[in-house]
Amino acid sequence: MKRIIIITCLISILKINGQKDNTQYIDPTIGNVSRFLVPTYPTFHLPNQMMRMFPLKKDYISDIVHGFPLLVTAHRRPGILQMKVASGKEKRDLWKDGMPIDHDLEVVHPWLYSTYLIDDDIRVSFTPSKKSAIYKFDFFKSPEKNILIQGTEDMQFESSESSFNIVEKRSKQTKGEYAVNNITTIYVYGEIVDEDNLPAKNIKLTFNNSRLHIYDNNSLSTLFLKYAISYIDAKQARENFEKEIKGKTFEEIAEAGKKEWEKVSNQIQVEGGTNAQKRTFYTALYRTYERMVDINEYGQYYSGYDKKVHKSNRPFFVDDWIWDTYLAHHPLRTIVNPTLENDILNSYTLMYEQSGWMPTFPQVFGNHLCMNAYHSSAIFIDGYRKGLIDYDVEKAYEGIKKNLMEGTFIPWRQGNPRGPLDDFYHNNGYFPSLKIGENESVGNVDDFEKRQPVPVTLGISYDFWALSELAKELGNNEDYNVFAPKAKDYKNLWDFNQRLFIPKDSNGNFLNINPKLDGGRGYRNYYDENNGWTYAWDVKHDINGLTELLGGKQAAQNRLDQLFREDLGIRTNDFYIDGSNSTGMVGQFSMGNEPSFHIPYLYNYFGAPWKTQKRTRFLLDVWFKDNVFGIPGDEDGGGMTAFVVFTSMGIYPVTPGLPYYNITSPIFEKTSIKLQNGKTFTVIAEGASKTKKYIQKAFINNKEIDAPYISHKQIMQGATLTLKLGELPNKNWGKDAVMPK
Repeated sequence: MKRIIIITCLISILKINGQKDNTQYIDPTIGNVSRFLVPTYPTFHLPNQMMRMFPLKKDYISDIVHGFPLLVTAHRRPGILQMKVASGKEKRDLWKDGMPIDHDLEVVHPWLYSTYLIDDDIRVSFTPSKKSAIYKFDFFKSPEKNILIQGTEDMQFESSESSFNIVEKRSKQTKGEYAVNNITTIYVYGEIVDEDNLPAKNIKLTFNNSRLHIYDNNSLSTLFLKYAISYIDAKQARENFEKEIKGKTFEEIAEAGKKEWEKVSNQIQVEGGTNAQKRTFYTALYRTYERMVDINEYGQYYSGYDKKVHKSNRPFFVDDWIWDTYLAHHPLRTIVNPTLENDILNSYTLMYEQSGWMPTFPQVFGNHLCMNAYHSSAIFIDGYRKGLIDYDVEKAYEGIKKNLMEGTFIPWRQGNPRGPLDDFYHNNGYFPSLKIGENESVGNVDDFEKRQPVPVTLGISYDFWALSELAKELGNNEDYNVFAPKAKDYKNLWDFNQRLFIPKDSNGNFLNINPKLDGGRGYRNYYDENNGWTYAWDVKHDINGLTELLGGKQAAQNRLDQLFREDLGIRTNDFYIDGSNSTGMVGQFSMGNEPSFHIPYLYNYFGAPWKTQKRTRFLLDVWFKDNVFGIPGDEDGGGMTAFVVFTSMGIYPVTPGLPYYNITSPIFEKTSIKLQNGKTFTVIAEGASKTKKYIQKAFINNKEIDAPYISHKQIMQGATLTLKLGELPNKNWGKDAVMPK
């Protein structure tokens, strides 16, 4: 216990190598209580590494822990090989009973977790390495110690005194007419040691029917479970153990973990702002390092894409939800860690080579068929234009093209072959809706997710834009000329009367719907998780074209004002029956869902950058607090918190694929990013505060600019962006700017 206290006290050290240690601001409990859908989880791991853990509970508010997993294989999944700890030999079902805790007795840092099981007087602590981890169990009252690990019915086990091997298999069934069952095997090697880091003697290990019971009745008050995992084989699990934690103490692993978090959190230094804003900012930054995760195990990795083991000294990254992360998460890495993002692009390309499809939601078992569109296209054009080309670019282009030309556009079926609905899209330039009251006749359409014709049309238009732009970069003019017109397909669903994108049936007729409320749960018959007012702005690749549809800059600006002020059209409690995905509402704007992230920045394109400054500051202040309620929607493992990181610094990538960032009002007086190339990008906004937020003048390297954007090249060259702020808006700054396109 004293050692744990010593470790946790380290966070009070403010200076490390002459700079602030920003790990003091990271609080993994921020956002652990959701307003509706899925909260954040207090995940304990090293940056972008595959060993992850969070306790299994019904929710944060509950004081009952149902299990401590040995591994969380994917973001927000409940984890495998759940473990319980108990004292004594009371006549109770230890396998079923939960473990009551006291929230105030928890220690919660990315590199260290500790909680007190208040009924049994046991402290359980955890600290991770890359492919391994250590659990520490302090038994304060009873000499009888029980550690119980629950596996699946396929769990295999063998032991030798205080060491053991586990083989655990997990299956993941896809959906639709081409459903497959993906099976992943996880190998675990573990040892039970005492406080001297020696094998614990006279430990009894009993395995029966997928349950492992570790029992000790000796005088030892503290036991350690040290273990490593592998997706390759049992030998590799043992090797991971030897390389990472053999002979090392709990404290040594925890201290090493803290140093890893110091590296990534201290890469961005801020001055000014409140303590609460720093807590929100650095916790958001921590969230962006939960995914993707490197599953290369010291020179080889198992791929769920061809079910083979590959030799490679390069990282192989899995666990991504591209529908969420292409918007800001991937672009953030192009600045703070372009080497990592390059390796991610290489991993995606290898997955295509191994499986025949460019993935969209890549997991360890293979591609998870989820959401709509093929936005892996976006990360490749974005990375390419930012100089990330250390992979087989031509092979990646081939995969993106195959997805769009040979794959289906039916939501949650990515990688299924093209069918009649897709043929209709290719021939007519939009995804057809069912007529009102018409029953679904296409068997591959999901019963719950439906067709989602508007977001599919808009999303695929964007993907064709990304494909055509990459073709142009590669000198493939023939493909460019074929695919570039498809980027305009979104216009086929524009209803000039309603000034919204409205679904059409296969006869080309607009459906007579209420675009605020119709479409069932999540509006999925016509939209997806958001209604027609959100998708009215989802044309990031052709904002000039959208502006023309809206009637010019002033009309577009007025319409955008209306978005933030338009009422729900229904009582709030009724709205959330179908609209529960649309959280963090400001009028019809949803801060809690990804298709909205770029919308406040559109004022920069419509001649009113001051309104972008007003809106982004307001949204950060209202919806992103430093408490357990501090996230307005599904955070999605960095997808949403990357928006917080960017916007807090005063920049944002509205169009992934264009190497530029919109400028808004930062919340800090000074932000400095230490780049991998040795340079430093700096944003200075002297006197920035809640009221002093409007940009009066802007300078890049002391040269005045009158356009609210900065290029990726300027950032990576170590530019200084200086913003002169005032309490009242300068409505002329950037008013006539021509934005990049």
